[in-house]
Amino acid sequence: MGLEEFETALAWQARHAEENGAPCTARVIRALARVRETDTATGRRIAGWQGLTLKDAMPLRIAGGLHHLVLSGEDDRLARVYSGQITDDGQVERLVCELVETFDHLLLPWLDTPPQTNEAGRSASIMAGLLWLAQRSAPRFELFEIGASAGVNTMLDRYRYRLGDTEAGPESSPMRIEPEWRGDPPLAPPAGFAISSVRGCDVAPIDLTDPESALRLKAYVWPDAPARMARIDAAIALAEEHKPDLVRQSADAFVAEMLARPQQQGTTRALFHSIVWQYLPGSAQEAIKAAMEQAGQRATRDRPIAWVALETDPETFRHELKVRCWDGADQNGETHLIGRAHPHGAWVEWLGA
Repeated sequence: MGLEEFETALAWQARHAEENGAPCTARVIRALARVRETDTATGRRIAGWQGLTLKDAMPLRIAGGLHHLVLSGEDDRLARVYSGQITDDGQVERLVCELVETFDHLLLPWLDTPPQTNEAGRSASIMAGLLWLAQRSAPRFELFEIGASAGVNTMLDRYRYRLGDTEAGPESSPMRIEPEWRGDPPLAPPAGFAISSVRGCDVAPIDLTDPESALRLKAYVWPDAPARMARIDAAIALAEEHKPDLVRQSADAFVAEMLARPQQQGTTRALFHSIVWQYLPGSAQEAIKAAMEQAGQRATRDRPIAWVALETDPETFRHELKVRCWDGADQNGETHLIGRAHPHGAWVEWLGA
């Protein structure tokens, strides 16, 4: 059976949470096996789920809804699971089933949309990719992001980074991105390195300055990851100062529109995204690939086109940082694997030397 099969997908998602420092979340995910057997609308929806359970991130959808019960003050019983006070799987199953039966009407809508896993920690990999590119193309960038969610990473130019021994970004930023760095650090920003603009799109963008929307975003953060919650709070503070530039648009339409705009000489135009590709329809993926490659064929040394992606390898489920660049030179558009990373940015393994 493949990972789209319910039990296999559930076991993989739970193991993935455990391996990434979230054992409490893993217990809640495993409890969904029992929820599927309950006489509730949520249970029946899970039991009859159509499509790829793992690709749809169905377990994380309902896990977000359960976390929201605690964050919103609706019911705090799961707080004892999230804090590690309750560790018995049977007890967690019973509690989760009770919550689903009590809050069926509130939890059911959480299955309608994929999780908004906006995570500022992933910007460490994106910034490292830009530093790698800056040594090989025009060091001034105009960036556009697909699947931007609330625009947490659309604000990556406002964060302070320590990538090994290399630092970048404004020193005064309240957002400090300092992953465990494995391997040599990327080279320091070269003369002229700058991000002139950043714009993002999402089919359902979240307003970080709206308290209810921000709380929903927090619900998708694994509760046993306090550092991630702190980063969301820092992103909210920055958004309140100046909102990220976000539009409501499909990824393929947005890419086509951004590539059609006039490009300044001496500027690299770069698409970037993180942990979003798997959620795009196949038709959108193909349209984006075609648009990027067509734009790449028109690229020159003075007006390069680049593509920076931190995504999950569908075969290994490892999170890989890949970069492509078109500038009219040899090996135009070649894919370079320059790093691997923790899914939420806790560490980066650098391969880009």
